[in-house]
Amino acid sequence: MVPTMHRIKHIPLWALNVTPHLASSCPVKMLVLLAFIIAFHITSAALLFVATIDNAWWVGDEFFADVWRVCTNNTNCTVINDSFQEYSTLQAVQATMILSTILCCIAFFIFVLQLFRLKQGERFVLTSIIQLMSCLCVMIAASIYTDRREDIHKKNLQFYPVTREGSYGYSYILAWVAFACTFVSGMMYLILRKRK
Repeated sequence: MVPTMHRIKHIPLWALNVTPHLASSCPVKMLVLLAFIIAFHITSAALLFVATIDNAWWVGDEFFADVWRVCTNNTNCTVINDSFQEYSTLQAVQATMILSTILCCIAFFIFVLQLFRLKQGERFVLTSIIQLMSCLCVMIAASIYTDRREDIHKKNLQFYPVTREGSYGYSYILAWVAFACTFVSGMMYLILRKRK
């Protein structure tokens, strides 16, 4: 009679539903996934930085404006300060864009720390929450600007004399793209937390 141990040694891999090439490629797939997520997160942060800093939320032939200053003739720039009507609205946009950028950067550093410190299932939950808060902040900023832009321009005609012919600039568009990227990134962290 053959011992039981001898029979177990000869069980084929297909009977165990394991394929050798897939078992060895799982770490590689995970590394590729992590590299993609890191690149996506850095791209999101870069979009937030550009959208927050650059002066192109509302542009036209003779001017460009953002939440920090208004420039006409490419040389005559006026910093937006408390002499503006609806200044508190622009401050809300400024604050939420800055907060969004800071939260996105904090989420990245927490992601790197959690990658090596926490066990499976607990990973990336905090990163996801912070990234989704960043997403919420940029959405709030872009929504406020979308809703209140016309009123800000009408009440400050001395600073926005030629803005009627303008259109939304690339910084404004990048803010909405950053919203989508931070949302997708936050959801990816939630999905990633369950993987080994």
